[in-house]
Amino acid sequence: MKRLIFILLTLTLCLVLSGGAYAQRYLHGQKGIQVTAGTVNGFVLDTDNENFAFHAGIAFSTYTQNGNRWVFGGEYLEKRYPYKGLSLPQSQFTAQAGYYLKFLSDGNKTLFFSLGVSLLAGYETVNWNEKRLFDGATIRNKDGFLYGGAITLEMEVYLTDWIALIANVRERLLSGSSVGKFNTQLGLGFKFIIY
Repeated sequence: MKRLIFILLTLTLCLVLSGGAYAQRYLHGQKGIQVTAGTVNGFVLDTDNENFAFHAGIAFSTYTQNGNRWVFGGEYLEKRYPYKGLSLPQSQFTAQAGYYLKFLSDGNKTLFFSLGVSLLAGYETVNWNEKRLFDGATIRNKDGFLYGGAITLEMEVYLTDWIALIANVRERLLSGSSVGKFNTQLGLGFKFIIY
């Protein structure tokens, strides 16, 4: 009889635990650091191309009670413009504060989709403030302070309990730029959960 009870308990435990144990993600107070990089206004990934543009950023995120998150970070964006064999850079340094709303996830808490809204502020420089060019031409675009916002659609796929792959599409609108106000970014990155 004891043997039969032991076997039944063992089978019951195996059935109960066979569903797998999933990590608890998007918990209130959980914190993470994310690093992202990608293209700007297209898919030009060739660094020798005179229209090459990229962005790179780092951010800190903290999760709220309902699984949404606050994100605070900084970003560097560079676009290049061709001029008589030269490639003139437009560089932007921005800080962001944003709120991301989780709107879809799978049952295993492996895949998450979020929509985020951010406030941005920073500084822009054109050709690193070198206004005179080799042929005597003068750049009329001014360096200056930027302010505005961004809307982001982000997907996270957890590779482990502590590392997630991030893919996002982001549209930025920044006033104060003398070159262009809108930039569309496509990015990939990793998030590391530090609790």
